[in-house]
Amino acid sequence: MTGPTITTRTVRDAAFDVLRRHGLTTVFANPGSTEVSLLADLPEDLRFVLALHEGSVVGAATGWALAREQPALVLLHTTAGLGNAVGALATARVNRAPLVVLVGQQDRRHLAQEPFLAGRLEGLAGNYPVRVESPVRAQDVPGAIGRAVHAARQERGPALVLVPMDDWAEPEEDLPLAAPAAVRMPAAADPRAVAEVARLLARAASPVLVVGAGADTEDTWATLSVLAERLDCPVWQEPFGARAGFPQDHRLFAGHLPADRPRLRATLDRHDLVLCVGAPFLRQYPYAPGKLTEARVIVVTDDPAEAHHSPAGLAVVTPLPDFCDRLVRRTPVRATAAEPEPLRRAARPGPPAPGEPLTPAHVLAALAERLPADTVVVEETPSSRPELHTLLPARAPLGFLSAAMGGLGFALPAAVGVRMGRPRRPVVAVVGDGSSLYQIQALWTAVHYGVGAVFVVLSNGRYAVMDKLAEQHGGKPPWPAFSEVSVAGLAESLGCPARRITGYADLCAALDAICPSLADRTEPLLLDISVTTGGTFLP
Repeated sequence: MTGPTITTRTVRDAAFDVLRRHGLTTVFANPGSTEVSLLADLPEDLRFVLALHEGSVVGAATGWALAREQPALVLLHTTAGLGNAVGALATARVNRAPLVVLVGQQDRRHLAQEPFLAGRLEGLAGNYPVRVESPVRAQDVPGAIGRAVHAARQERGPALVLVPMDDWAEPEEDLPLAAPAAVRMPAAADPRAVAEVARLLARAASPVLVVGAGADTEDTWATLSVLAERLDCPVWQEPFGARAGFPQDHRLFAGHLPADRPRLRATLDRHDLVLCVGAPFLRQYPYAPGKLTEARVIVVTDDPAEAHHSPAGLAVVTPLPDFCDRLVRRTPVRATAAEPEPLRRAARPGPPAPGEPLTPAHVLAALAERLPADTVVVEETPSSRPELHTLLPARAPLGFLSAAMGGLGFALPAAVGVRMGRPRRPVVAVVGDGSSLYQIQALWTAVHYGVGAVFVVLSNGRYAVMDKLAEQHGGKPPWPAFSEVSVAGLAESLGCPARRITGYADLCAALDAICPSLADRTEPLLLDISVTTGGTFLP
């Protein structure tokens, strides 16, 4: 007679329990041999999402995390995988996307000999991860994952755990994990800080609000709208904002602040107090000497790093929804408010004349007339971004999403991740053809997993932003155009339905057919739209 079979629980089993406890049951990955021991016979309650490049893996996970406001799980393959993902991890950090990133490593038992595929991983992603752990023992892996979850959630960025491939099969240790099951952070604002900001607002003769990506929540939009109305003051979006911090169709929305000091000073010089909510004050692009503004500056943010590098008279680190709600309740209606400057919106262009080519403005105006108000517009079209802001305002929280780092390769995979995270939310990515080529592989993931995002590619056959920069510097660009590249053809080769559009009538017909059913789509579609270059890329 044989006795009962005793099954030894492994580190892998314990790690899965930690992931389940924190809701991390979808893993975005492009795996290699060092991750097979984790993934073979993956439990049925865990969902595996494959992307064909690590930039797409992290980009999709970033979109998922931002859409759900929860950490997303990423799996990368040792040096090659982590190295390929570094740019996307940097974008995730600056976009404040919480990611738990497991990185495979060679077998612990011969790491000292630096075998094939062994990685020097600890510093490979630089300072962009909010935490990096190399567990000393296999049995320390589950606790390291738990700590990574809390770090990713609270510091809003990627937290890495480097795991040798043999660790997963080791027996678990019957001891408490060195990580709490839950962490509770204060959700209430300091009443004294609220009172101080309220006093400064009351004394200001001409206040102005500046909003940023950190204010992009339903509660904060609502309270900031009331605050702006009580102050009867203009509201500006931060320069290069990755998300909208205020309803951009509101009567008090003034537009997007310029990204250079002379224009910034000219914009703010009639105000004596600037209240900046959910953003640092203020990110610039080209350098220019001089002050940012003569006004007193208050920064209110939930990100200590934003507060620490803002040139402000007062910075308050606090949970934003509660702070804004308390501030509104302490702010009376201004009896003698100055009339705010109305937003000077550019007129929507009419249809092109017969034989006239499409411009980005034609496409953006056509989208604006047809997209549902709750559409998530994921942007990556640098040469047309100011026109997009003007013609296609964000009308709902998460209505606009872009790469805070400014690097290319974000929009296509992020749109896939957003749609997977919010499957009933319409999602449209508006990208340049040059931008699309950085992570065109993301289209395969959209097809394979039935992701109904729509990708609008503004194709001019060149890097228009770089051409304009060279022109501004008075020189001739040495780089060629790439008009022979067919983005529609590339999409079709990856299994994604695509249409090439060259005329206004075809554009309107395609959008009329697509836009009413955006929320119900279960198949991606790419529109490769031929446009001329134009506009300026500086906001």
